[in-house]
Amino acid sequence: MAEILALAGSNSSTSINFKLVRYTTSLVQGHDIQELNMAQHPFPMFSEDLEKQEGYPDALVDLKDQIQKVQGLILSVNEHNGNPSAYFKNVLDWLSRIDRKFLDGTKVFLMSASGGKRGGIGSLDVIENMLPRFGAEIVSTFSLPSFHENFKDGNIIENELKEKHQKALDTFLQTLQ
Repeated sequence: MAEILALAGSNSSTSINFKLVRYTTSLVQGHDIQELNMAQHPFPMFSEDLEKQEGYPDALVDLKDQIQKVQGLILSVNEHNGNPSAYFKNVLDWLSRIDRKFLDGTKVFLMSASGGKRGGIGSLDVIENMLPRFGAEIVSTFSLPSFHENFKDGNIIENELKEKHQKALDTFLQTLQ
């Protein structure tokens, strides 16, 4: 049984990416899963001046510690103008300053969702290229386009997308055994 941390890269209280995370974790059995709703975790904007004056915020050190305790990470990233949100990029900036290899040895199931037809693929690509710099192993990816048409009542309703998601999740979980 592996420990898995599941979160979205969004601080929105109505995050569709967190809805995708919750759906994903509902399909996982036999592992210890902790869901983290980032809407409940405001962080200051990173700056070297703030880092020198105040050090690392306790909440971010706690997040780093949570990440480093798990074997797997389920992460769904949102997209703003084709890139990760400023919120999530800020979280990554802080975490990488605390410990450059904060994801060392962590296996990641990386997802994205958006209301548009591209499914947040721009953000997914950026994060997929970024996380290995911090030690992550991206095991599988999944993008959910047209969220409001393809996700209803807590489920992916389009069969082909549902199958792709399940296959990506299964691949991730197999690496944790």
